[in-house]
Amino acid sequence: MRKIFVLFGVVLAMLLSGCGYNDIQVKDEGVKKAWAEVLNQYQRRADLIPNLVSTVQGYAQQEKDVLLGVTEARSKVGSMQLTADALNDPKAVQNFQKAQGDLSSALSRLLVVSENYPQLKSDANFRELQSQLEGTENRITVARNRFTEAVSAYNILIRSIPSNLTAMVMGYKEKAQFTVENEKAISTAPKVDFGAKSTPAPAPAKQ
Repeated sequence: MRKIFVLFGVVLAMLLSGCGYNDIQVKDEGVKKAWAEVLNQYQRRADLIPNLVSTVQGYAQQEKDVLLGVTEARSKVGSMQLTADALNDPKAVQNFQKAQGDLSSALSRLLVVSENYPQLKSDANFRELQSQLEGTENRITVARNRFTEAVSAYNILIRSIPSNLTAMVMGYKEKAQFTVENEKAISTAPKVDFGAKSTPAPAPAKQ
């Protein structure tokens, strides 16, 4: 009897392998890994924002609307948790995209405002934060492109014969993609108190 079960297991494994089951598992794990890296880089960006907001506030406290916009966008991102298992929900992916895009727009406005404050632009901490932010944006682009490729490979596989039959029987569905122009971060809201007294900008040295 034991030999029969062993033989049955071997035959079943061969059938699953031949119908694309194993390939689906590999591609599915590839998508999860790529998505985890996307979230990791978005988190990295979110972690930079509180210090960036605090530094800008020290020199440009009057720019409350811009600073608050960044804070609120980051807070909204933190409330949107999109796991790899939810990637077959186009609406959830679309909402995630919009949140990331809103944060990117808010950060762009913040950096534009900084151009109006020479002392801020010359601050070493601000320059370092800006450099880290630019580097993180590049990492996000790379991670997002890899995710897009992983999803494409997975979706093609489960639409192809004979693996499409296996996908249908096992309940594997196509995963949603997200567009290049939309992006956002996953994190908790920063604690920024606009009522607190900020550190005044240093006065220019007298000649």
